[in-house]
Amino acid sequence: MRTSSFHSLIFALLASISLVATAAPVNTPEVKGAPLVQDVAAKAQSGKVDLNSADASTLQRELIGVGEAKAKAIVAYRESNGAFASVEELLEVKGIGKTILDRNRDRIEMN
Repeated sequence: MRTSSFHSLIFALLASISLVATAAPVNTPEVKGAPLVQDVAAKAQSGKVDLNSADASTLQRELIGVGEAKAKAIVAYRESNGAFASVEELLEVKGIGKTILDRNRDRIEMN
Protein backbone atom coordinates (compact mmCIF):
# COMPACT_ATOMS: atom_id res chain seq x y z
CA MET A 1 0.00 0.00 0.00
CA ARG A 2 2.81 2.35 0.88
CA THR A 3 4.48 1.68 -2.48
CA SER A 4 1.36 2.49 -4.48
CA SER A 5 0.82 5.70 -2.48
CA PHE A 6 4.43 6.67 -3.03
CA HIS A 7 4.14 6.01 -6.78
CA SER A 8 0.92 8.02 -6.93
CA LEU A 9 2.59 10.98 -5.23
CA ILE A 10 5.60 10.83 -7.55
CA PHE A 11 3.29 10.64 -10.57
CA ALA A 12 1.26 13.63 -9.36
CA LEU A 13 4.46 15.60 -8.73
CA LEU A 14 5.89 14.84 -12.18
CA ALA A 15 2.58 15.56 -13.90
CA SER A 16 2.26 18.95 -12.22
CA ILE A 17 5.88 19.83 -13.08
CA SER A 18 5.34 18.99 -16.73
CA LEU A 19 2.10 20.97 -16.76
CA VAL A 20 3.83 24.01 -15.30
CA ALA A 21 6.71 23.69 -17.76
CA THR A 22 4.44 23.56 -20.79
CA ALA A 23 2.10 26.29 -19.60
CA ALA A 24 4.86 28.74 -18.64
CA PRO A 25 5.04 31.81 -20.90
CA VAL A 26 8.03 31.96 -23.16
CA ASN A 27 9.87 35.23 -23.57
CA THR A 28 10.47 35.62 -27.28
CA PRO A 29 13.29 37.87 -28.37
CA GLU A 30 12.37 41.00 -30.27
CA VAL A 31 12.43 40.52 -33.99
CA LYS A 32 14.83 42.87 -35.72
CA GLY A 33 13.57 44.30 -38.96
CA ALA A 34 9.97 44.79 -37.90
CA PRO A 35 9.75 47.98 -40.00
CA LEU A 36 10.41 45.84 -43.07
CA VAL A 37 7.39 43.72 -42.24
CA GLN A 38 5.30 46.84 -41.87
CA ASP A 39 6.69 48.19 -45.15
CA VAL A 40 5.73 45.01 -46.99
CA ALA A 41 2.28 45.11 -45.43
CA ALA A 42 1.85 48.73 -46.55
CA LYS A 43 2.82 47.80 -50.11
CA ALA A 44 0.45 44.85 -50.07
CA GLN A 45 -2.39 47.10 -48.94
CA SER A 46 -1.77 49.55 -51.79
CA GLY A 47 -2.25 46.67 -54.23
CA LYS A 48 0.17 48.17 -56.75
CA VAL A 49 3.25 46.62 -58.28
CA ASP A 50 6.40 48.65 -58.74
CA LEU A 51 7.34 48.01 -62.35
CA ASN A 52 10.99 48.91 -61.72
CA SER A 53 11.64 46.64 -58.75
CA ALA A 54 9.21 43.69 -58.93
CA ASP A 55 10.57 40.28 -59.83
CA ALA A 56 9.04 38.04 -62.47
CA SER A 57 6.98 35.96 -60.04
CA THR A 58 5.44 39.10 -58.49
CA LEU A 59 4.58 40.51 -61.90
CA GLN A 60 3.03 37.19 -62.92
CA ARG A 61 1.00 36.95 -59.72
CA GLU A 62 -0.21 40.56 -59.52
CA LEU A 63 -0.84 41.57 -63.13
CA ILE A 64 -3.82 40.41 -65.20
CA GLY A 65 -2.92 38.60 -68.42
CA VAL A 66 0.78 38.38 -67.56
CA GLY A 67 2.07 34.84 -67.40
CA GLU A 68 5.54 33.53 -66.79
CA ALA A 69 6.91 34.35 -70.25
CA LYS A 70 5.61 37.93 -70.26
CA ALA A 71 6.80 38.54 -66.71
CA LYS A 72 10.28 37.34 -67.64
CA ALA A 73 10.18 39.53 -70.76
CA ILE A 74 9.34 42.58 -68.61
CA VAL A 75 12.27 41.87 -66.28
CA ALA A 76 14.62 41.23 -69.24
CA TYR A 77 13.56 44.48 -70.89
CA ARG A 78 14.15 46.38 -67.65
CA GLU A 79 17.58 44.82 -67.20
CA SER A 80 18.69 45.62 -70.74
CA ASN A 81 17.12 49.09 -71.10
CA GLY A 82 17.12 50.40 -67.54
CA ALA A 83 14.20 51.45 -65.40
CA PHE A 84 10.84 52.18 -66.96
CA ALA A 85 10.30 55.93 -67.35
CA SER A 86 6.54 55.63 -67.87
CA VAL A 87 3.82 53.02 -67.82
CA GLU A 88 3.40 53.38 -71.60
CA GLU A 89 6.97 52.15 -72.08
CA LEU A 90 5.62 48.73 -71.09
CA LEU A 91 4.14 48.54 -74.61
CA GLU A 92 7.68 48.11 -75.96
CA VAL A 93 7.96 44.74 -74.21
CA LYS A 94 7.29 41.82 -76.54
CA GLY A 95 3.88 40.29 -75.74
CA ILE A 96 2.48 43.32 -73.92
CA GLY A 97 -0.22 45.08 -75.86
CA LYS A 98 -2.59 47.94 -75.22
CA THR A 99 -5.27 45.64 -73.78
CA ILE A 100 -2.97 44.19 -71.13
CA LEU A 101 -1.65 47.65 -70.30
CA ASP A 102 -5.17 49.06 -69.92
CA ARG A 103 -6.25 46.18 -67.67
CA ASN A 104 -3.28 46.71 -65.38
CA ARG A 105 -2.83 50.49 -65.46
CA ASP A 106 -4.32 50.88 -61.96
CA ARG A 107 -2.17 48.02 -60.61
CA ILE A 108 1.18 49.51 -61.69
CA GLU A 109 3.24 52.16 -59.97
CA MET A 110 6.60 53.66 -60.81
CA ASN A 111 9.24 54.34 -58.16
